Amino acid sequence: MEATIPAAVARAAREFGDATALAEPGGPRLSYRELHERVARVAGTLAAEGISPGDRVAIWSPNTFHWVVGALGALYAGAALVPVSTRFTGPEALDVITRSGARALLVAGPFLGTDRWDALYAAAAGPPPAALDRLRLIVRIPVESAPRPVPRPARAHLEWAELEAGAPGAGHERAAAVTAGQVSDVMFTSGTTGRSKGVMSAHRQSLAVARAWAECAGLTCDDRYLVVNPFFHTFGYKAGILACLLAGATLVPQAVFDAGRAMALIETERITVFPGAPTIYQTILDHPARGGRDLSSLRLAVTGAAVVPVALVERMRRELSFDTVLTGYGLTEAVVATMCRPGDDPQTVAQTSGRAVAGFEVRVAGPDGSPLEPGQLGEVLLRGPNVMLGYLDDPAATRAAIDAGGWLHTGDVGRLDPRGYLTITDRLKDMYICGGFNVYPAEVEQVLARLDGVAEAAVIGVPDARLGEVGRAYLVTRAGRALGEAEVLAFCRARLAGYKVPRVVEFRADLPRTPAGKPLKRLLRQEAVPRPGGP
Repeated sequence: MEATIPAAVARAAREFGDATALAEPGGPRLSYRELHERVARVAGTLAAEGISPGDRVAIWSPNTFHWVVGALGALYAGAALVPVSTRFTGPEALDVITRSGARALLVAGPFLGTDRWDALYAAAAGPPPAALDRLRLIVRIPVESAPRPVPRPARAHLEWAELEAGAPGAGHERAAAVTAGQVSDVMFTSGTTGRSKGVMSAHRQSLAVARAWAECAGLTCDDRYLVVNPFFHTFGYKAGILACLLAGATLVPQAVFDAGRAMALIETERITVFPGAPTIYQTILDHPARGGRDLSSLRLAVTGAAVVPVALVERMRRELSFDTVLTGYGLTEAVVATMCRPGDDPQTVAQTSGRAVAGFEVRVAGPDGSPLEPGQLGEVLLRGPNVMLGYLDDPAATRAAIDAGGWLHTGDVGRLDPRGYLTITDRLKDMYICGGFNVYPAEVEQVLARLDGVAEAAVIGVPDARLGEVGRAYLVTRAGRALGEAEVLAFCRARLAGYKVPRVVEFRADLPRTPAGKPLKRLLRQEAVPRPGGP
């Protein structure tokens, strides 16, 4: 089996040839052979523009063919990929691009009313003034319209067509030199301190987790896979792009999830595989136009990242034609660690995250790290060949996450049943999940602390019927400074991705505290969630 992503691209071209690799609604439809050629040309251009093996290439763009071709092209050239969340504001994206040391940036032009280059350039205008000077190459991706000229001080600028016009021979030379242990990607994710960490994975690891996901899901060259999970996320990238590449499935990207449009694509493209967060399926089930659409081609759903009710699994099978509904558990540091299996009953699918995949060992441990018996609650530890290489430029955080025995401490609390199926019950960390995206309260609290008049802030996740969980912020204001909820939320929206913005703000004279003086979030959560039978 191929051990590098460039080798996987070449193998797919040989094995699947003229089969459709990528079918973008309203955009190009590329065969695997055509995808290989475009990827090689992009790699050739990157090489000609001075991007060296091991350099990092950042992509800040939505789910379109540009992301697929650009990302695979960067990997083909021996570079490491740095995906940037399209939900990030300019300052958030600048932080990731700067700390990753990216040498090239592929950035979307106007999209949904936002020009990301303008947002990034505006963020970089303040201190530090040279934040983007490390970039050697900037490529504008024309998602919605022809891009405006990009400022060119001390850096090269290319339009997308120029990126795809490189010499494929140079790209093939670069691809041949890529090794299995070479870093393939740096995926940034926040930690409990609120500061994001760059998770490094090797080519062999990225392919191994993608292959395990594809095999567990039964993905084949006959499948047509609608990808609504963002490419900047491990699910969209590794369980999406790379899984399709390995299986020869057709990838159909959707730049922004819209239930009506998704149903139309399922019907016209005869979609068979449709993963997503639980809220996506709930939205489609409740959509008034569902009865007029033919969704009978659907066979496989893979969900997770939030509580999955048994009733939802049953409705997905009964009303959306899914033969198989699976849930799984993973995190950026390990991508896919456990999955349910085809044939598991609805209770198992809804109430567990499945059993180990991709060579992982799963342990539920006590405070001293010793394994606990089935049914006992403890921290979930993972060990295996696909645990991350480490955090970028942060050996101390790496040592704190991976112990001397090679066990990754996830910070999640769970239990194993006698079959080895894992149930996640709580989090050691304060992180909560809003619409399938992780939110780290410490990061939100840091933003709130910069609002004039805020003396103290505590943020928790509270249940939400549509999004799983949403944020609730508790603020203590400074004497003599009156704040309103609208002002607080507007401040957050200007500095945080939408899913991180609290939905409710509550002002208090003080916060409950631990003996050490820290806000006692456990009590805040108890107050926020009504008791059964209560008002």
